[in-house]
Amino acid sequence: MNVTNADPAELQKFSELAHRWWDPTSEFKPLHEINPLRLDWIDSCAALSGKKVLDVGCGGGILSESMAARGAHVTGLDLSEKALGVAKLHLFESGQKVDYQLSSAEAYAAEHAATFDVVTCMEMLEHVPDPASTITACARMVKPGGDVFFSTLNRNLKAYLFAIVGAEYVLKLLPRGTHEYAKFIKPSELARHCRNAGLSTLELIGMSYNPLTKIYSLGTDTDVNYLIHARRPA
Repeated sequence: MNVTNADPAELQKFSELAHRWWDPTSEFKPLHEINPLRLDWIDSCAALSGKKVLDVGCGGGILSESMAARGAHVTGLDLSEKALGVAKLHLFESGQKVDYQLSSAEAYAAEHAATFDVVTCMEMLEHVPDPASTITACARMVKPGGDVFFSTLNRNLKAYLFAIVGAEYVLKLLPRGTHEYAKFIKPSELARHCRNAGLSTLELIGMSYNPLTKIYSLGTDTDVNYLIHARRPA
């Protein structure tokens, strides 16, 4: 297992933008806009209050903080020192409590097996060299009977047109170069990685963006963005 499962170029890219993480009008605007959707969905599936939660690839802490606000005891994991620095600073503003740690999922899993009730890994798998390794690490860290949540991008022509051409070049929702099409992951591939890691997939749900209303929604369309809820058997 690769304990340094990270692309230096990807880390550099997000580190350079780290100071803008909490600006809802910045390059991270889409994360701010989808966060209530994914938070409500995770909470409805796993009842976050009182749970011990690990957020893998937490970045500046948007999801981590919001889960803490729902009563979860949250640890945020990332390999970008700058992003974690921003995340820690924002705690002074928000008053939330999150334990931020500089580590890869693989390295953290070596010392924290079966530790968490819930593990989340959102919008990260398409940015690492070996997503299966990250998924296996997440599966190791969740307790038996615990819940694991992933979100990523499908790999097909529609996803290329919407997530790269549309989002990065036409609508300019994201900076150019945010995503690399070859790293997109089909739901069948992600489900297979989950099975290989000992996880059972419970739900697959899509996330769509309407460019006319500028509103994100969850539904049955998994062609572009999608989320998976998995569980480690008790």
